[in-house]
Amino acid sequence: MGNFAKGYSMKDRQFWVIVMSLGGASVFVFAAMYSVQPLLPFFTEQFQISVSYASLSMSMTTLSIIIGLMVLGFLSDRYGRLPFVRFSILLTIIPFLLMPLTDSFAVIIFLRFIQGFAIAGVPAAALAYISEEIHPQSMGLATALYISCNALGGTIGRLMMGYLTENKSWEIAFLCLAFFGSIIFILVWLTLPKSRNFTIHRRFIREDLYGFWLHLKNPYLLLLFGFGIILQLSFTGMWSFIPYYLVEPPFLLSLKMISFIFLAYGLGIIGSPIANALANKVGIAKIRTIGVLLLVGGILCTVSTSLALIVVGLCIACLGFFTTHSLTSATVSRTASHQKGLASSLYLVSYYIGVAAGSTLLSPIWLHFKWHGIVIITVLLPIIYLFFLNYTLHKKMP
Repeated sequence: MGNFAKGYSMKDRQFWVIVMSLGGASVFVFAAMYSVQPLLPFFTEQFQISVSYASLSMSMTTLSIIIGLMVLGFLSDRYGRLPFVRFSILLTIIPFLLMPLTDSFAVIIFLRFIQGFAIAGVPAAALAYISEEIHPQSMGLATALYISCNALGGTIGRLMMGYLTENKSWEIAFLCLAFFGSIIFILVWLTLPKSRNFTIHRRFIREDLYGFWLHLKNPYLLLLFGFGIILQLSFTGMWSFIPYYLVEPPFLLSLKMISFIFLAYGLGIIGSPIANALANKVGIAKIRTIGVLLLVGGILCTVSTSLALIVVGLCIACLGFFTTHSLTSATVSRTASHQKGLASSLYLVSYYIGVAAGSTLLSPIWLHFKWHGIVIITVLLPIIYLFFLNYTLHKKMP
């Protein structure tokens, strides 16, 4: 049995129960978040709407996740982690039951907005729960496995929705995700151990706001937050518009075939643990640079007319993105000298700003310059920002 003052270690059964439960919760909410991404071309045709309007089904969800992270992060510090993990899953299920009942895309966007707020409960509370209940020596592994489940969820959501929509209907696909979420909800409710090291934070809200202000005055943290925006903007931009690219000549892929390319996202499952292990030996800065180079190199491969090379490029991009993202997230926690949970929340907020930007703000680029325009933007931004980040850290913050 673990020492509760320090938390559960890898030797404790509860450690693996926590990893399994939070991992399952993560898989479902990230499957829910990214479920509509492969359907954007389908929505454009089905509802006779523009590309920009269809992309709101992603970006509005992301916007509400940002709001949810801020609100639910505060509340989980005051009322505990478990209620927010559990009810996040439950409230994420409900919109999937309602969306098949409407033929209005505006209603779907509204329900996706509500769903995004609910989704935020898991990321707002899960990492804080891990930091409190897992022994420090085992926390790195637990965190890496949790982030890997983020990638697994994104893969399952995209694959399930694309495949079921092509073979059945989008309504049945949403209902299947609701059924999957119900199983996860029961699993988490029955197995996730009660918090033993949670301490109620009785700070006034103005103290939390002051903590945010101090983080925003930290130039190093600001650089990392900006890096999160750029990374996710490029990564989401690639995944949001690759379906449009592949349904056009010379590929003319069906929705079902496009859904299978999202299996490349699964390489993110191994990206986080690999990054954690290599960074301890080689250094974070070097592995971060390698991760960005893999990301942009993979994106560049997609300009090929060879479908095989495009798939390889997507796999490389996924490995590079999750390597860099996991290291940047860990660096934020190490850099913050106080209220680390708030610093992590700010990084997640910047991360999801990048998701919203990559799914909607790049729409004009697609309309005017098609896939080559998307590739140019998503390649140049990470390279330029990485150069700026490394130069600034070397010159001003040695």
